[in-house]
Order: sequence, then structure tokens, then C-alpha cells
Amino acid sequence: MDNFIERLKTRLRLHRQAGLYRRPPEIIRREGASLILAEGRVLNFASNDYLGLGVSEVLRKQVGRNFEKYGSSSSSSRLVSGNYSLIAEAERAYARYFGYEEALFFPSGYQANLALLSTLFDSGTLVLFDKHIHASSVKGLALSPAQLAGYNHSSLNHLRKRLDRAGERETVVLTESLFSMDGDLLDVPGLAGLKDRYGFVCIVDEAHALGVLGEGGCGVARPVADIAVGTFGKALGLFGAFLLVPAVVKEHLFNFASPLIYSTALPEAHAASAIDILALLARQDESRRRLRDISLEMKNGLREEGFTVQGDAHILALEIGEEGKALEVSNRLRERGIFVLSARYPTVPLGKAILRIGMTALHTREDVKRFIPSLKEVMVRI
Repeated sequence: MDNFIERLKTRLRLHRQAGLYRRPPEIIRREGASLILAEGRVLNFASNDYLGLGVSEVLRKQVGRNFEKYGSSSSSSRLVSGNYSLIAEAERAYARYFGYEEALFFPSGYQANLALLSTLFDSGTLVLFDKHIHASSVKGLALSPAQLAGYNHSSLNHLRKRLDRAGERETVVLTESLFSMDGDLLDVPGLAGLKDRYGFVCIVDEAHALGVLGEGGCGVARPVADIAVGTFGKALGLFGAFLLVPAVVKEHLFNFASPLIYSTALPEAHAASAIDILALLARQDESRRRLRDISLEMKNGLREEGFTVQGDAHILALEIGEEGKALEVSNRLRERGIFVLSARYPTVPLGKAILRIGMTALHTREDVKRFIPSLKEVMVRI
């Protein structure tokens, strides 16, 4: 046991020395666009609550009523006694809203990607993936028997070369519509052109786009996606995730996906709340407009001050570089009442650390005007 403990301590010590150690602060509560920590209130630029539904009083009361009515747990896997009709009804509603044949709910986005990508393919399948896909997708692919080949981030030219070499093999392209760290959008028309030419199956993770982008928040990838991944825990203000799939894929996952088969299903109250959220989502055009405008104002303001910042929507990646520096910038901003994520390896490539700025519809112009001067002050002193 002593050797085991010492090995863990050594690894943690090296992690700390490399500027990669993670120890998130305890959060007492959320209030709008702010967090309450032990040291006081901080303005939160690290949230995925893009529309503010996560702190919506309307949704809070609806979810509370649903749990009071239906109880707190399904107490079983979907394949035993947890396949409630209300869950099936909610899945049909999500499939209709987002324009797919079927939907399937999961307790988390990580689990959804794990189930999907570890289960669908066989040894004859070639999966071509963008090299900046989410860690859950990487792990799902690692558990798959498929042949794997990455292509350079957002490079359709590199993808085309991979497709040229694929031959007649069953080929799948895996990507994201809005990348969670880089903040750039998928070239949907360009990818659609390649799909028309090569006929591959296309899987798109729309976790950061659904609810926010596209008409009614339906995302941007439907013209090219055969399968899409969505989440409740970001713009939709709840918890859990969902897959949007052809009917045969749902049937296949029910029969072969271990992460689904051997997990307790989400409760009926979650399904009822998910249905309530669709009604709210259809009425969020003003929030989506406000989010678009404030995100653009932040990006333009940062660039005017000489910062290198990327992002096509509400996720902005401000380049820092060295991991220790990114962590120090984040810590010093927190001392000034601003909370922002220092995204470091392995979340982003080594030596390419960023401040990952998550904009929400709750942010105001005053918040932007506070953030940029504070960042300038910190950067001058480091």
C-alpha cells in the first residue's frame, strides 16, 4: 500500500510542477452570471449555461414540480424496469424538434459518446476524426475495434486526402459543430460537399451548438449529420445528454451498448423536465440574439486591445501559451473578481494553453468592460 500511495503522490507532484495540477474552488452557489465563493462574488466566464436556463426561476419551479410528481430515481436500467413511457415520449419530442428519426437519452455526454463510438463500428470500419474532438469521443474510439485516422483540425483538405485513400471501406467522419475549446464552427457546406462525393457516415457532436445556434436552437449540422450528439447540461439548463439517430442505431444501442445497458436510466422527472425545456427553447430567440451580440462585442474588444483571440460564436479562446502562465493569469483575474478557465494540457495541446471564455446571455456590456481592462492589468504584471 505504501508504494501505491507514493506513486500517486509522485505523479501529482510532477503534475503540479508542470503547471497542470487541478484543484477547483468550492462554489457556494450561483447568482445569475456570478458565482459565490468563500472569498466573495466572482463574475463567471467559465459557464456553459449559454442561455441562462440553468438559473431560470421558471425552469427551476418546473423541474421541482416534476421531481415532486414523479420521484427521484428510475431505480433500474432502461432494459430492465426503467423504460418508462414518459422517457420514450420525451425522446420522440426531441427527435421531432431537432429533425431526426429517433433520440436516446443518457445520464451524461461522456457516457453518450462512449456508448455510441464504442458500439457502432466493427474492424472493417474506418473512422476519420478531427484531431480536436472531445475527450469522451477519444475514449469511445479507443474502445472501438474500428480502424482510426485523425485529420488536422478543421482541415477539409486533409480530410479529403484521407477519404481518397479510404477506398471502398465503410467510412465514418467524426467531428464537432462548435468546438469546445477552439470555439470555431464546422464548415458544414464544405463537409456536405465531401459527403456527397464520398458517401461516408457523418457523426457530429453538437453539444455546444444545440439550443443556441440555428433556427430555434436546432444547431447547424443537420444538413450533413446522420447522427448528432446533444447535451442537456449546457444551453438547455438541465443535466444528461442525448443522441439524435436513425431508428436502427437506437435499436442497435439498446442491444449492444454496455454504457446504456448497465446504467440506471434517468428518472421520469428528467423526461418531463426535458419536454418543458423544449417549450422554453422555442421562445429563446431574444436570448440567442443577446448572446450573439455580447460574444461579438467581447471578441472585438479583446482584439482591439491586441489580444489574440479565436472563436466564431459564444466560446472564445484567448491564446496564452505556457501552462503555468495561463494558470497564473486565471488566478490573478479571480483575485479581481473574475472567474475564467485556464485550459491546459491535455485539454488543449501542450504549450498552447488558453483562457477559455464562455459567454452567456446573462452577460452585459458592463461585464465585458470590466473583463478587458482587468485582463490588461494582469497581463502587464506577469
